[in-house]
Amino acid sequence: MKRCVIVGGAPITNYEFIKKHFDEKDFFIYCDSGLMHRDGFNKKADLIVGDFDSYKNPLEETETIVLPCEKDDTDTFFAVKEAIKRGFDSFVIVGAMGGRFDHTLSNVAILSYLFNRGLDGIVLDDNSETSVITKASVKKTEGTRYFSLLPLNESVEGVTIKNAKYPLSDAEILQEYPFSVSNEVTDSDVEITVKKGRMLLVKIY
Repeated sequence: MKRCVIVGGAPITNYEFIKKHFDEKDFFIYCDSGLMHRDGFNKKADLIVGDFDSYKNPLEETETIVLPCEKDDTDTFFAVKEAIKRGFDSFVIVGAMGGRFDHTLSNVAILSYLFNRGLDGIVLDDNSETSVITKASVKKTEGTRYFSLLPLNESVEGVTIKNAKYPLSDAEILQEYPFSVSNEVTDSDVEITVKKGRMLLVKIY
């Protein structure tokens, strides 16, 4: 897979945790104030995008796309669309959680945008990994402390969780009442399946 790391401007304190998910071949796009994280990651920009309303354009030789301040896409969403145009099919999005709540929700929505197009994507913050799933495994060896499932549809049906502290069998989970929060990995790998609908899987490390 051709993978892209997109760095937004939300706060990051645990750079070491996030860096563990990077690969030498990753293509790095920094979005506007995401540029403040370059030193923390010690990763150069392959592409810079932004309207530079929250960070000064560094005016470097690095390819830079300057966006208008008045637009439909956030800088991060634009970066995702641009990366798709360039043939990337796997995405790691960081600097996307925390700070402005509206931007956090918009960045989480990117995961659905990718999922609908058959593309792979995760959002990482200081201690968690978020993805859209219809089925998934949570490996005991990953070091996951807790995991939560949050419905993206009004109702998600046929949810089965095996080998977790709190198992489920063919359950319905409503968006207004996501009771599947803070489950725990026990002695075996957890298996999750969904018959109808999709969910956010949030792994807490």
